[in-house]
This record gives sequence, structure tokens and C-alpha cells, in this order.
Amino acid sequence: MAKDYVGRSKPKKKPAAKSSRAVSNQKRFPFALAITVLLAIAGFSVLLFNIKGTAPTPAPELSEIVKPTKPAKPAAVLPDLPKERPYVKELEQKQVEVELAAKPSKPAKPYQMQCASFRSRDKAEESKALIAFAGLESQIRRTDGKNGAWYRVVLGPYPTKRDAERDRHILQRAKINGCQIWHWNF
Repeated sequence: MAKDYVGRSKPKKKPAAKSSRAVSNQKRFPFALAITVLLAIAGFSVLLFNIKGTAPTPAPELSEIVKPTKPAKPAAVLPDLPKERPYVKELEQKQVEVELAAKPSKPAKPYQMQCASFRSRDKAEESKALIAFAGLESQIRRTDGKNGAWYRVVLGPYPTKRDAERDRHILQRAKINGCQIWHWNF
């Protein structure tokens, strides 16, 4: 047999005995809160009393600051309008003189860019290959010094330093750093 839970009534609860603490907490007046509110109101009243009359003096009216001046006398006579000049005719007859460039200066020294210097030719060849992968052509030059032979990896000659800088930026984008630009040594 099925039980009908819907039609069943709820069981009656027995009234619980009220504890003395619960009754005392509900009827207790919040004295601490009342004292705090009264102190805040009293403090605000004292503050208002102390600042009463300490406001700055009101600003003077605009009419007191600006004194009316006498109106300026109007100009008696305006000057005559200038006559128009025939600029088009003047420009047709105008001759323009052009100075030739200054004396030709001797050509500036070309530039070179050195990207590496090695004791062994094999390492210099590796560096030259990396530069070739970046799309630039380099040369290996042997230099004999006090400490023996060095193999320098150089690019150039460049007619201007700007051209050398352009190639150095290409190498920097290919993560080849440390290239230095100098005047070409003949």
C-alpha cells in the first residue's frame, strides 16, 4: 500500500522552553551604541560651534574692483587704403639668379663594418656564413699583429655611414650584434 505524503499533516512541534539568556538578549537595550551616537552628535556640535564665524570675508563685487574709465577718443581719420601693385607683371619681368654649388670637396673616406675577429680562419668562415644567411656579403681579411695573425670579418666599403648603418640594422634583425663601423683603411 502506498503512503500519501501530500495529504499527511505536519507533526506538531512541542514548544521549547525559552532560556533566560535568549529573553534577556532580545529585550536588552544597546547602551554602547546609544552612547557612541550621542558622543558623535556632541562632537559634531562642538565642531560647528568652533568654526562659526571663521569663514573668510566675502569677495568684493566686480563693480568695486573695476573702476569705470573714460572712453577712448575715436580716431578722427583713417589712413587711405594702399594702392594695388601689379604683382603678376612684376613677376613676369623678375630675373632669378642661382649660385652654383660651392667648390667640390674631396670625397670623404669610405666606411667599413667589422663584425668579428678570430684567431682561426674556420671560425671566421662560420661568421661569414651567418652574415651570408642574413643576405649580405662579407670578406675575411688576415691581419698580422704583435700577438700573431687575426682573421677579421668585414663588410664594405660603404660610401656613406648611413649605408653602413642600414646593413648593420639588417644584421641586428638576424641577431648578429657587435658590428662596428670605421673609416676604411687602405
